[in-house]
Amino acid sequence: MKVVTLSEKQTLNLGKKIAKQLKGGETIALIGELGAGKTIFAKGIAIGLKSKNIITSPTFVLMKVYPINQKKGEIKTLCHVDAYRLISGKDLIDIGINDYLGQKNTITIIEWADRTKKILPRNTIFVKIKVESNGKKRIINIKK
Repeated sequence: MKVVTLSEKQTLNLGKKIAKQLKGGETIALIGELGAGKTIFAKGIAIGLKSKNIITSPTFVLMKVYPINQKKGEIKTLCHVDAYRLISGKDLIDIGINDYLGQKNTITIIEWADRTKKILPRNTIFVKIKVESNGKKRIINIKK
């Protein structure tokens, strides 16, 4: 699926829309240059999942785990990872990513996932975000 967004708000809303389709156990691999909108997209997913937490980039702590308070549904946890400073997926394994990947009650979002491809589950949803030259238009490709 290819989607064009023209603002951060539209990118956030796309994340919310995608969240409504998630059942639990999905890994979402976000790929795009610095400032492309990966964290905004992740925030949209968190809002769509009814997270009450303010989602921020986990660049310096690498991984943040948030409770999800859905009244219906099985999703109980959102694991948000930023792999920007990592060399490989082994670094994520060392900090405990396997506790979250593929867990039925968890959604895992990995920013800069191109650095960790070797450890991603087969059913990972890849979201590639490309920013056009004007800096506002984002072309978002979503592949399951």
